[in-house]
Amino acid sequence: MDYDGPVLDNHLHLNPESGKGLEAVREFAHMGGTHLLVVNLPSWHLGDVPESEADFRPGFETTVETVGTASEELPGRAWPVLGVHPGLVSELVDAGLDADEAAELMCAGLDVAAEYVADGRALALKTGRPHYDVSDAVWEASNAVLRHGLELGAREDCAVQLHTEATEGLTDVAQWAEDAGLAPERVVKHYAAGELAGVTPSVMSEKDRLERAADSGRAFLMETDFVDDPERPGAVLGPKTVPRRVRWLVESGHEDAVRRAHVETPRDVYGVDTEETL
Repeated sequence: MDYDGPVLDNHLHLNPESGKGLEAVREFAHMGGTHLLVVNLPSWHLGDVPESEADFRPGFETTVETVGTASEELPGRAWPVLGVHPGLVSELVDAGLDADEAAELMCAGLDVAAEYVADGRALALKTGRPHYDVSDAVWEASNAVLRHGLELGAREDCAVQLHTEATEGLTDVAQWAEDAGLAPERVVKHYAAGELAGVTPSVMSEKDRLERAADSGRAFLMETDFVDDPERPGAVLGPKTVPRRVRWLVESGHEDAVRRAHVETPRDVYGVDTEETL
């Protein structure tokens, strides 16, 4: 393909213990990928359900270490995104906590993640709310966790990635971000459709979604949500997908959209220069 600029996968996971780990990074780079945002795996995927804020640290440390090694395999580099998966609320409630107690522990986990942002070891935070049906109490508690994440993003001057329900509008969250002092464009909905009102979409790299995003003329990012789980080999999209879709977009005449997704939006959302780091 004619495009030789940065190629960023905005949201994927790496499991160095039981998944592909660095092999997935090599596959990404071999296809033309240059930069990665690596999100820590859900805490219960790495061990027991957390019981205290200290229990979040091992997973964060693993992600930071993995990102450091991944950067050595890339023409560009990787960055960690750390936080708390919103599905943890259900794990905690199933373990005997009430919704408010679960939210308190999840907020503590976000506080730990914010420490990594503060000292420069992580680029952004991750939080959200369940994408499945929950009780009113769990929904309210989850929104409290989400808002806490936005407050931390404002405090640390960093972007916040969200895992939420499927939607093409998060204007409520955009308002919460503004109320917290965080620009809504620095809030990113992962696993987004082609267009999204309120915050920045991180678009799943399926052709129909990407066509909508490219045609919209608006800011967007591209992702795979690669889960790196050997027991779910076909889940979501593989690590080669974003470079392949970039090639397809360029061949389809969308080079401006590619630059928007891989240079301009990463700069505006995360404050990173994907060209300078190539």
